[in-house]
Amino acid sequence: QVQLEESGGGLVQAGGSLRLSCAVSGSIFSSYTVYWYRQPLGKKREWVTFITKDGTTDYADSVKGRFTISRENAKNTIDLQMNNLKPEDTAVYYCNAPMLGSNYWGHGTQVTVSS
Repeated sequence: QVQLEESGGGLVQAGGSLRLSCAVSGSIFSSYTVYWYRQPLGKKREWVTFITKDGTTDYADSVKGRFTISRENAKNTIDLQMNNLKPEDTAVYYCNAPMLGSNYWGHGTQVTVSS
């Protein structure tokens, strides 16, 4: 059974940094694209970034230049480095991996950016 677990969230002041991590267990995920989404309180979940098996990445305009996604296949982890955080980045961040015919989600990690 595939499981995703996010970690690294917390409270940070505007302009600060956080590094999120998504640990994938139960599958060899190196062949699959992995996504990060976020959901601000009371709003819809929105796509943030993805990384393909080959390391190709893309970012939402709102985070481009501030966030960096990376993967370490040997450890089955996907990291999201978030710099120059803004209050509007406050949300629950989710890791997502469509693989093996199913769409897997983690439980999310809260990121709160104070002004």
